[in-house]
Amino acid sequence: MRILIHGINYAPELTGIGKYTGEMAEWLAQQGHEVHVLTAFPYYPEWTVHEGYRGKTWHTETLNRVKIHRVPLYVPKKVSSTKRIIHELSFLVSTIPFWIKSIFSQKFDVVFCIAPPFHLALFPWIYKSVKGSIWINHVQDLQVDAAKDLGMIRNQTLLQVLFGLERFFLLKGNRVSTISKGMQHKILQKGLAKEKMLFFPNWVDSQVIFPSAKEESLRVEMGFSFEDKIVLYSGNLGEKQGLDAIIGVASHFKKDKSVKFVICGSGGGKDKLIQMAKQHQLSNVFFFPLQPYEKLSALLAMGDLHLVLQKSSAADLVMPSKLTGILAAGGCALVTAAQGTTLYDIVHDFQMGILVEPEDDDGLERGIRQGLFDDTSVFRQHARDYAQRYLEKEHILRNFEQDIKNLVSSDKLA
Repeated sequence: MRILIHGINYAPELTGIGKYTGEMAEWLAQQGHEVHVLTAFPYYPEWTVHEGYRGKTWHTETLNRVKIHRVPLYVPKKVSSTKRIIHELSFLVSTIPFWIKSIFSQKFDVVFCIAPPFHLALFPWIYKSVKGSIWINHVQDLQVDAAKDLGMIRNQTLLQVLFGLERFFLLKGNRVSTISKGMQHKILQKGLAKEKMLFFPNWVDSQVIFPSAKEESLRVEMGFSFEDKIVLYSGNLGEKQGLDAIIGVASHFKKDKSVKFVICGSGGGKDKLIQMAKQHQLSNVFFFPLQPYEKLSALLAMGDLHLVLQKSSAADLVMPSKLTGILAAGGCALVTAAQGTTLYDIVHDFQMGILVEPEDDDGLERGIRQGLFDDTSVFRQHARDYAQRYLEKEHILRNFEQDIKNLVSSDKLA
């Protein structure tokens, strides 16, 4: 098949959507498909274009058998709702030359469009109308719902317009795929027919991410002892996670010199967290940059307890991608999730972590003490078992490949 993947984030970004899109594209190329990616220059989660790509405009490269078409975009140094809208629109505008050329070139059998941002679907819709390709909308994050519930957009007229456009694009695609049952339910409530829905969860390669001993971790490299009790947060430092709570709870452990809070990542909220830690005069909070993928198992092996935090307003609108790695590494996760959400049900039903209500500071402290000082071996074993049974990369991507083969075959027969 000739496949086009359209999304704003792509490898070599280390976290979030770009990581999964990169792995999917390369896997499909390894199966013999002709894979093209239309994307931006890598900038996430640091919100600065990566070295080696700065100063370039429209640029095409081939990496691991994937032909990558990169376009320029506006990347704000400090992210706000307005600047994010401009950022996303600048990418959309920069893709116009590619879409014009594609309409007069060989047809793509499948166009796989990744949200957010949801309005990237504009050109796949036009392309499908002209060329008759299969068009799949993949929802990693219900962006408009999250912007509303997190108070990032308060103008009701604007929200109504955005929800209307989002629904239009969802209904026009051949299929809509998403990463959790909770998000499937929310998308179905927007009017999508159930038979047009595909389940395509995020995955982990359990041969690459696996349980490791503390002696094989990054503790020594990062300056910690094997006796330290490490509470680890690794990933994007953004608004949806409610990471201020880490600083608040760390202040309750000031007297326990063995407990260390390690925040490893980048994002728009990092500077704020660093300032908060300084204001509280916390010597037990440590900040490190994102680690390369080949060090992920060693990084995760550092943690006695892993934090997976979300605000209550983000329930079932996003699915924390960092959880897949924690599970594969056999880590004990403390997860903030409200009862009734997909995240809560999975962690609870499979007994693979400690659950705390979102934005419950007292509950967070109790959960951390439980994770550090109680026996968590059952959680760790169940986590690894779940990852191998339900999140294995090869199985998930093989099923997805079959889904798109079936769609292409049905379209040719129609």
